Amino acid sequence: MSSLTVTDEQISAKPKVIQPAWVRVMHWTNAVAMILMIMSGWQIYNASPLFDFRFSHDITLGGWLGGALLWHFAAMWLLMVNGLAYLVTGLASGRFARKLLPITPAGVLHDVKAALTFKLSHDDLSVYNYVQRTLYAGIIVVGVLIVLSGLSIWKPVQLHWLVTLFGDYPTARYVHFFCMAAICAFLVVHVLLALLVPKSLRAMVIGR
Repeated sequence: MSSLTVTDEQISAKPKVIQPAWVRVMHWTNAVAMILMIMSGWQIYNASPLFDFRFSHDITLGGWLGGALLWHFAAMWLLMVNGLAYLVTGLASGRFARKLLPITPAGVLHDVKAALTFKLSHDDLSVYNYVQRTLYAGIIVVGVLIVLSGLSIWKPVQLHWLVTLFGDYPTARYVHFFCMAAICAFLVVHVLLALLVPKSLRAMVIGR
C-alpha cells in the first residue's frame, strides 16, 4: 500500500507538459525564418521604398538587393513548409480548437482590462487567455496574408489571379508591408510577455 501511495505521489508530482515537442520545434523554426525574412525584406524595401523612409543598413540582411532576395527566398520556403506543417498539425490534432476557441468580444475586453492593470492571470500556462487567443489567431491570419501577398509580388504574371485578389500589384505590396509591420508588433508584444512571464519561455524551450 505504501509503495502504491509513493507511486501516486510521484505521478502527481510529474511536471506537466505545456508545449509538446512538435510545437516547440515549429515555433522556433518559424521564429528564425520570420526574422530572416523581415531583415532581408527591409533590404528589399530599401531598393524601392513605399514610404518616405528607409531602414538602417545595420538591421537589414543581404547587403544589397540581390543578396537580400536570396536570403528572402530561402527563408520563404522554410517559412512556408514549416508554417503549412504547423497549420495542418494544429488543425488535425485539435490543438487550435482547444487553445484558440472560443473568442468572444466580452472575454477579450475583460482580459484586455486585466492586462492593462497587470491583473491578468498566468497561473495555468496550458490555458490561453482571451488576449493570447486573439493575438495567436490573428497572427495566423496575418501569416497567410503575408505569404499570399509575397507570392503575388514575386510572380505577378504567373500568379496574376492572386494579384487580382488583392486588387493590383501596388496594393499587394502595401498589404505585404503592413502584414510585416503587424508581425513586428506581434513579436515585440510576444517577447515582452515572455519577459514578464518567464515560465512561459521555459515551457517553450523544455516543454514543461
